Amino acid sequence: MLRRLHPEQPASFAFTPANLAWAEAQITKYPEGRQASAIIPLLWRAQEQEGWLTRPAIEAVAQMLGMAYIRALEVATFYFMFQLQPVGSVAHIQVCGTLSCMICGAEDLIGVCKEKIAPKAHMLSDDGRFSWEEVECLGSCANAPMAQIGKDYYEDLTAARLAEMIDEMAAGKVPLPGPQNGRYASEPLGGLTSLVAHEEGREPRNASVQLAHDIGDTLKRIDGTEVPLRTPWHDRSHEVGDTDAPDVHEPQLSAGASADATGIDKREAPVTDDARVTTDAPSTEPSQDAAEAGQKPATLEAPREGGADDLKRIKGVGPKLEVMLNEMGFFHFDQIAGWSEAELAWVDENLPGFKGRASRDEWIPQAKALASGETGENGDAEA
Repeated sequence: MLRRLHPEQPASFAFTPANLAWAEAQITKYPEGRQASAIIPLLWRAQEQEGWLTRPAIEAVAQMLGMAYIRALEVATFYFMFQLQPVGSVAHIQVCGTLSCMICGAEDLIGVCKEKIAPKAHMLSDDGRFSWEEVECLGSCANAPMAQIGKDYYEDLTAARLAEMIDEMAAGKVPLPGPQNGRYASEPLGGLTSLVAHEEGREPRNASVQLAHDIGDTLKRIDGTEVPLRTPWHDRSHEVGDTDAPDVHEPQLSAGASADATGIDKREAPVTDDARVTTDAPSTEPSQDAAEAGQKPATLEAPREGGADDLKRIKGVGPKLEVMLNEMGFFHFDQIAGWSEAELAWVDENLPGFKGRASRDEWIPQAKALASGETGENGDAEA
């Protein structure tokens, strides 16, 4: 699906002071030079502020993060969570249309949206207060059919209940999110049939619904004032010596403790006289133990007159293994065909990264067939 920016754009964008403080705090999660990692949360907060993601907002976020505008635009147009056109000022209803919800009546919910809001997805209602779209699975299959409105799930919906909810929202009311048929969460409608002890002392609503109710954060777009701004990733209030720290979940500094039982921090291990620093790739030379396994076959310094055989015709030998075999002195099918059991064992142990390959893929019988000219219909050896 081609996603383009809306043809009508506001002249500018600026975060509100509260949202700006939040955005700047998010950037501090990432190391210097990696600020671009904050692109998704900042674009999301910009969308929350405006209702949809405008071009000035995308460019403002890109500038905050030191990114090229096109990079931020790539993210905004890739993820369908970002709305690139105006949405309803009161609510944008996202109806799940994937399998479970579709089976349980999602088409009826979409019918209500078409009737009460607009005939097509992403169109605004006549008063500009509502919009809707069909989305992919929202992960609440046990409560199908359902819709996401704002930041909350409205589950176990019927067409009649969704119509009532739209009327309630139009009248300035906020329907309580969660199951709309009386269920607490996703247990049977009649209540728990196991683990029934968990019904005692619990909140009147499930955790998600209770939190939305307590902070009034449902249809309202986030403005940065809902909860106190915290940055626990760099809050060092729980350093050694501060026994009155308010949050026991803060990371504790090591105070010089060693990294492991050896007493040496392996990340800063001392360099000894025997240390060797190299930028070369890991050695592919066989180990001494491997070299002593079995009996090394006879090898050649170079292929015979006429050139090397195409060892890749042996099933299990690719370009890399062919090069490795050539470097070991094996260029022809008849060399491999003549390996004894001891020589095969030596080869198996001396193929770094491919130990056991020669035996497992039966190279010897394949090589015998290829050396004698006996091949299958596809030109490979008939093993």
